[in-house]
Amino acid sequence: MPINDSYNKNVFINFPFDSEYAEIVRAVSFTISDCGFKPRCALERQNSGEDRIQKIEQLIEESQFGIHDISCTQLDKNHGFPRFNMPFELGLFFGARRYSSKKQQKEKQCLVFEKNENDYDKYISDISGRDIEYHHMKYEKVIEKTRDWLSGFIDRLTPGAKIITERYGNFLSDMPTLCYELGWDHLSELKYIDYLKVANLMAA
Repeated sequence: MPINDSYNKNVFINFPFDSEYAEIVRAVSFTISDCGFKPRCALERQNSGEDRIQKIEQLIEESQFGIHDISCTQLDKNHGFPRFNMPFELGLFFGARRYSSKKQQKEKQCLVFEKNENDYDKYISDISGRDIEYHHMKYEKVIEKTRDWLSGFIDRLTPGAKIITERYGNFLSDMPTLCYELGWDHLSELKYIDYLKVANLMAA
């Protein structure tokens, strides 16, 4: 499959997409846009005829960068098992970089988030020794770490984490009015792809 022209601006987002992580997902998406990159994730398009794993593989192939949150390790209340989607997708990203014959794929870069220090050693010790970042479920930390990481891949000056956090706060304050104007009653009703479009308008 050919790589699209925005490969070196695409950032694959591998986060839990449940309500507990919604604020963090919105914050990391806004930060990516504010730094001049393009967030990519499985929620960006809904197609019942599209196989989910093929969609994820395509998104990974089209993205030079990936941000992965592997902190969702609690047992599901309904069936009593943990969710392995995020570590699995991280493995796909590593595999694309390691085993592809394409030069662009070997240039992939990733940022891995965990909730608390060294939690990952208990369930995925194979990634020990890598620089894992911790967010403690605070969106401010996600903004700071994401901004600092992405700034290493662009030549121009990037706004500091404090400025981006302030912009994000202003964005959230404006969202009720924006949602009303767009016909949504609340931010939670805004589909992810529509959220990205609004965030792109508001980002620097």
